[in-house]
Amino acid sequence: MLFIDNETAQRVLTIADAIDVQETAFRGLADGGSIHRPRVDMYVPTGREHDYYRWGTMEGASRDLGVFAIRMKSDIIEWPEDADGNWTEEKYCVQPGTYCGLVFLFSTRNGEPLAIINDGHIQHMRVGAGAGLGVRYLAREDAHVVGMIGSGGMARTYLQAFCNERRIDKVRVYSPTKEHRESYAAEMSDLLDIDVTPADDAESAVRGADIVATCTDSMRPVLKGAWLEPGMHVTNVGGFELDAEVGERATVAIRQGVSGLPIAEGTERVERGRGHSPVAYIAGTEEEMKRIPPAAERFAGDRRHATFAELASGAAAGRTSADDITLYLNTGNQGLQFAAVGSVVYEKAKAAGLGRELPTEWFLQDIRD
Repeated sequence: MLFIDNETAQRVLTIADAIDVQETAFRGLADGGSIHRPRVDMYVPTGREHDYYRWGTMEGASRDLGVFAIRMKSDIIEWPEDADGNWTEEKYCVQPGTYCGLVFLFSTRNGEPLAIINDGHIQHMRVGAGAGLGVRYLAREDAHVVGMIGSGGMARTYLQAFCNERRIDKVRVYSPTKEHRESYAAEMSDLLDIDVTPADDAESAVRGADIVATCTDSMRPVLKGAWLEPGMHVTNVGGFELDAEVGERATVAIRQGVSGLPIAEGTERVERGRGHSPVAYIAGTEEEMKRIPPAAERFAGDRRHATFAELASGAAAGRTSADDITLYLNTGNQGLQFAAVGSVVYEKAKAAGLGRELPTEWFLQDIRD
């Protein structure tokens, strides 16, 4: 069994691998070759007055890849709002700047525990690769200009994925913090050898783009449907980033997959869409629970949209015209994403002799549960 840290994952995982393996795993959903359990979060008060503890899990398995994965997160969460009205979700584990997320990978052939993987790098890569799949199937073949809203880790892997799928030569990036968008522009220009320039506002970043991406942790819409133009392809990170008109303007809307479990009527302390959680199990008093942002309209939870598996199998139509505005809701299938990308990281690390060996017998026992 291996322990694989972020540095090792970064050495062995390419964005092309991440896109391809997720396509394999997602296609398996159409015929029962893959399965996943959507993300569920559990909230518990910390004893302080401004934050909450949140535990999150998601699971997925693929017959073709021969793996099961559970991804686990342990966070302290806050939802601050600054003087300019920017409302975001902030998190840490132990102290600001450190985080705890792990992927536990198992063989579906014999049940063997295969690896424990830090989730940081593969978290960014699996989401960027999902956006890349949307571009592969829905963006115009001649798409070459990107409008990026956001400048963090996701915005970096999104752009790498777009460049893997289309000949991108120009990018405009907007982030509320001037230094962040300028840093992103300089770094990604050097990394990808393309023209990346900072924009002064979100609308300027979007105007004239072929591919538009929102990569933020915003609790409010950052992209307006009124800004969209014929032929654009749009994708997101979270369900709160898009205003209602985005969905109305989209000619074709595809969701990556299911992002929330059904909730039985009358279930106590279980809510859909609370905070950034598709499904939230919440402890605390009524007063404590007020800290967690209420549910809001989010495109990711709209089950009227066809899924990627339906699109890939031909059961749902994609772009049919150069003027279509296509929308790929890049949420859902999260547990399956970690199984898919985790399998690549494990196989490549093992082949290269990387990762830290852990005795498998530590995780086995002779007592039947």
